[in-house]
Amino acid sequence: MARKKKLSTAKTGRREYTKEFKEEAVQMLLDGHSAPSVIERLGISNTNVLYRWKKEQLDRSGPVASSLEARVKELEHELRRVEREREVLKKVASGKVQERGIVMNS
Repeated sequence: MARKKKLSTAKTGRREYTKEFKEEAVQMLLDGHSAPSVIERLGISNTNVLYRWKKEQLDRSGPVASSLEARVKELEHELRRVEREREVLKKVASGKVQERGIVMNS
């Protein structure tokens, strides 16, 4: 876990983090951890900082990483749509079963 963070001088009053720390924080986000959980675990000031690091890292990675990120968002949207459809079908099927008096084992 990325525990190394370097605090800047008292002049700016802002914390500075190592490149490795930022990369690990972004990787946790990409691995599916929620942004609030990542900032809490690593002691980052807020989610905006984490999302900025993510954007910077994807920009440095080039078009392949950006297209992968877009594809992931597209697939997540499709998954939510299919889950909604499944719920509707389950409700319809449940109503048909009740109409016919059929007992289903769950």
